[in-house]
Amino acid sequence: MAEVPLLRSLPQITRNVADRAKAKSPELIAEACKFGEAYFDGPRAYGYGGYRYDGRWISVARDIIAHFGLKPGMRVLDIGCAKGFLVADLMRVCPGLEVFGLDISEYALKHAHPDVVGRLHLGDCVSLPFPDQCFDAVLAINVLHNLDRPDVVRALKEIVRVARGEQCFVQVDSYHTKEEQAEFEAWRLTARFVDTPDVWRQVFEEAGYRGDWAWTLVNT
Repeated sequence: MAEVPLLRSLPQITRNVADRAKAKSPELIAEACKFGEAYFDGPRAYGYGGYRYDGRWISVARDIIAHFGLKPGMRVLDIGCAKGFLVADLMRVCPGLEVFGLDISEYALKHAHPDVVGRLHLGDCVSLPFPDQCFDAVLAINVLHNLDRPDVVRALKEIVRVARGEQCFVQVDSYHTKEEQAEFEAWRLTARFVDTPDVWRQVFEEAGYRGDWAWTLVNT
């Protein structure tokens, strides 16, 4: 169990926290939390501002494959897969790797990358529709903080259940200082549970999670 920056190769994102805070309203947040067209492909105020394939996940896929020692024939699950871009790139980097995704958004799955059709499941990470220990690696990148704390614990237990050994990786929103916390409060739309690394590690311990992790900070 270790902190591993598996998303280190992604380009830095510029976040205009002041503009986001100014645009936020209860109605906008409610729409974003539907994880529909507005969130993925609407204006930036609602979420991604256009979530399109651009190849940026290929380098991340290489790092994931190297970190977990993945080989053709092994099975990987990407929880919160959205349109399946990472699923597609994991298979592209390692032909023969069996990769599957799960997401709560019907919109994202209906607009998925063409290479992953039939590999993505509609579902909730609190109750994964898979047998015990059926995946050689399980990923949950920037998704668990969209749950309330009790459901975060349940989701982590589900990750442990379906993974073989400790072959797991989660990345979650976090902050180190009161200033960073204030920035997150101004920025976040869908996140429900965000806390310090120390508190997140307590949650990991409570859930019996022994996989790897990384933090998403608002200024990175």
